[in-house]
Amino acid sequence: MPKPLRSLLLVVGLFLASAAHANAFAIQEVTSPGGIKAWLVEEHAIPLMAMTYSFRGGTELEPAGKEGVSNFLTGMMDEGAGDMLSAEFQKKRDELAFRMSFDAGSDFFEGSFQTLTRNRDAATDLLKLVITSPRFDAEPLERVRQQFLLNVKEKEQDPQSIGWQAWMDEILPGDPYSRPDDGTEATVAAITADDLRAAHRRIFNRNALQIAVVGDITAQELGPLLDKVFGGLPETAPEQSKLPEAKPAMGPRLKIIERDMPQSVIAFGTEGIMRDDPDFIPAFVMSEILGSGGLTSRLSEEIREKRGLTYGVSYELSPMDRLGLYAGSLQTKNQSAGEALAAAREVMKTYAEEGPTQKDLDEAKTYLTGSYALRFSSNAAIANQLLAIQQQDLGIDYVQKRNSLVEAVTLDQVKAQAKRLLHPDRLIVTVVGKPEGVK
Repeated sequence: MPKPLRSLLLVVGLFLASAAHANAFAIQEVTSPGGIKAWLVEEHAIPLMAMTYSFRGGTELEPAGKEGVSNFLTGMMDEGAGDMLSAEFQKKRDELAFRMSFDAGSDFFEGSFQTLTRNRDAATDLLKLVITSPRFDAEPLERVRQQFLLNVKEKEQDPQSIGWQAWMDEILPGDPYSRPDDGTEATVAAITADDLRAAHRRIFNRNALQIAVVGDITAQELGPLLDKVFGGLPETAPEQSKLPEAKPAMGPRLKIIERDMPQSVIAFGTEGIMRDDPDFIPAFVMSEILGSGGLTSRLSEEIREKRGLTYGVSYELSPMDRLGLYAGSLQTKNQSAGEALAAAREVMKTYAEEGPTQKDLDEAKTYLTGSYALRFSSNAAIANQLLAIQQQDLGIDYVQKRNSLVEAVTLDQVKAQAKRLLHPDRLIVTVVGKPEGVK
């Protein structure tokens, strides 16, 4: 490992040990001379800056037949930029000891960047090249293609991936959300350098940009840096067709995908709610008690602890840009698949009818408010949280008011959301394995 990289890792570790709590930092909105906005938290105790950013419009905007091109693009962003070929770029990156990564999701294309203060100017010079002029040379393109083809083949054999892909196909048939983010063997094999350039033009534009920065940099220093890194991007993306409204299918539906394996993987759920729903926080607390709260949830208590049918079960809200989903999964022996699914339905039915107890609610609120600070354990973690808040349009004061929103949730509100959102009689279910007794 290069010495500068060891130094960066040491700094990251030191900051983890002295991280600020969620209510112990101030968030500034910075506007660059060129009009680019970012949220900034200054933290000068450690000579490190973390930046996360995203462009609205992820894999759901990929053209038909080009599925996987956004994900492919994430693998090509450090394979040369500007006049620098892949090997030269990566050598310089290692010398400067900065970290850079990209991720393609359904609704957003995201990037993250971390650098030591002493290397910030040179490191952001390279980041600018990556953002504005990545290379798609033949040799690295084919090498990266083979990596992604291997990933696709592995997912196509993984029971969890098979189950969730089938579930998305069932609840959102034909919708871009239901397409595999990684693409298929056929689409990944056919992606060209021109396809990657087109994806870069579609994704990278200032109009779709959101940024969060945390660490050893002032607002006065950040403004010019934002213009340097992002100012060369076009203002808007090429015009494209607006996506149709996402219309989830109604259950009950059951799809069994037979695989010769000793256990069954079960995915189940219905439509959910959007993040901007006025009752999202009560629904979030309701979901924590039922199935999001790990080993302490109602579903885990009944199916794992009392009956010993699974090592784990979850059921969580999943808000997206064009709709919300409410889904979960469990894994159990083939012989007990029917019993486990019936138990999940029964727990959901009882919870919808009766709701939680006051004790359940109090314990959930104590956990949710007490654990919130753990999301802000490092520069990078804080930046990730701030970016997510921007993506969901929750407001710059959300960190300060979030726990009070949770504290204000009443038992009647939680019961109302349980009745509203839980529909065990019309679950959409997919099972991978050789399940017995599933209805």
